[in-house]
Amino acid sequence: MIRVASYNMHKAIGTDRRRRPERTMDVLNELNADVVALQEADRRFGSRASALPLEMIEQHSDYKPVPLDARNGSLGWHGNALLVKKSVNVVDKELVHLPSLEPRGAVLADLKLGESELRVLGMHLDLSGLWRRRQALAILAHLEQRGGTPPTVLMGDLNEWTANRGCIRDFGQQHRFAECGRSFHSRRPIAQLDRIMVNYALEIVQCGTLNSATARRASDHLPIWADLQPR
Repeated sequence: MIRVASYNMHKAIGTDRRRRPERTMDVLNELNADVVALQEADRRFGSRASALPLEMIEQHSDYKPVPLDARNGSLGWHGNALLVKKSVNVVDKELVHLPSLEPRGAVLADLKLGESELRVLGMHLDLSGLWRRRQALAILAHLEQRGGTPPTVLMGDLNEWTANRGCIRDFGQQHRFAECGRSFHSRRPIAQLDRIMVNYALEIVQCGTLNSATARRASDHLPIWADLQPR
């Protein structure tokens, strides 16, 4: 069984408008996932250093970051980051450029979890429906060009409010969605903006949204998770 999770951590700024990375770390430890895709993991301005200190991850969790960006102190790329359990082997990694008006990207890693292989792509799509569709199609084209059909998970904040249109329909042609539930806004979830999608090499065993007291305070999004089994 493999547990994956996606979390828009809102730069570690909670619903009380305070930046408390230790609270974000508590949420990640509650999830206890093998792989986590993070969005808004880095500060937006200046050096864009990680909003979650790297030493905090090392000292207070069983996670390690997939190294993605050469910038000193940055956890991710365009705010996207991947955390994996320390026992997970990172076989390969890649930054995926996306069409956009403002800087956007996705992050990809090929992983080995025991005897299981897993390809993971984390993303944070545009607020514009037109650009979201262009980005979804770019991601699907990139996966096809990369080749191979390993068990694959796509996850992140899609910023899509509709249930079966736009980028949801594009991704759904080749992937199945985990019905994790509504994740935004964390104080009163009304929208299913955060999504986990898998190809047909994976079975979704169970899934959900972490709606703990800490998660409701740590970000404006709740984290989502899914337990997967290779077919």
